[in-house]
Amino acid sequence: MHDLGVGFRYLVRGQRWVARHGKQFGFGLIPGLITLVLYAAALTALALWGTDFTAWATPFADEWSSPWLGLFRGLLTVVLFALALLLSVVTFTAVTLLLGQPFYENLSEKVDRDVSPDGTAPESDLPLWRELLISARDSLRVVARALVWAVLLFALGFIPFVGQTVVPVIGFFVTGFFLTEELTAVALQRRGVVLRDRLTMLRSRKMLVWGFGTPLGLAFLVPFVAVFLMPGAVAGATLMVRDLLGEETRDEEDEEEGAESGESVSP
Repeated sequence: MHDLGVGFRYLVRGQRWVARHGKQFGFGLIPGLITLVLYAAALTALALWGTDFTAWATPFADEWSSPWLGLFRGLLTVVLFALALLLSVVTFTAVTLLLGQPFYENLSEKVDRDVSPDGTAPESDLPLWRELLISARDSLRVVARALVWAVLLFALGFIPFVGQTVVPVIGFFVTGFFLTEELTAVALQRRGVVLRDRLTMLRSRKMLVWGFGTPLGLAFLVPFVAVFLMPGAVAGATLMVRDLLGEETRDEEDEEEGAESGESVSP
């Protein structure tokens, strides 16, 4: 249970880091805003035409009497929108990271240099196009795994009581895990850690992962919040990666002193 609190502290520390580095935060908003517009348009379309889609997908219910026809298709529409919302939360991070790959790589590297006792950071020897290709491939694999979970949870949602209480809670923890995987991938890919090893590493510290990713997933449900939290989430995930790999990291007090010292000598 201790790891739950530790994971949440990394999330907070990441937000504090970008708050002290305003330029990094500002550029980090651009990919998130673009992704938000795309997702908002898709969800709006689903909200407007979701009923028509469920009617098209369930022709066998056309002859059902009222009120069963309306209740059945209304429930399917609600569940369909909830599933789309879950997938949007999981995939939002992957799409935003892909759009903002060069910036987030740079941000993660700056975090490493800032908190490393010797001021160094692991660097990838791969060209940018190769990193983008690997990132896109791994993101598709993660989204495929998340989709399997989403379909399973969608089916379990029809179980009375359990589907309305236990299943949503499980859904948030699943979302938190996959969000954390996507965010830590920025720093881990730069260190040459492949997807299979990343998943094994995260599964070994599930409480830490849930403490970081589950609150973030809940926050991402609020419109526009995901955009503003993304830069800090990448920074916090980088700090957590250093913990997972056992890399030495300066204390938060030292980071703040270093930031204040840097500001005092700035022109």
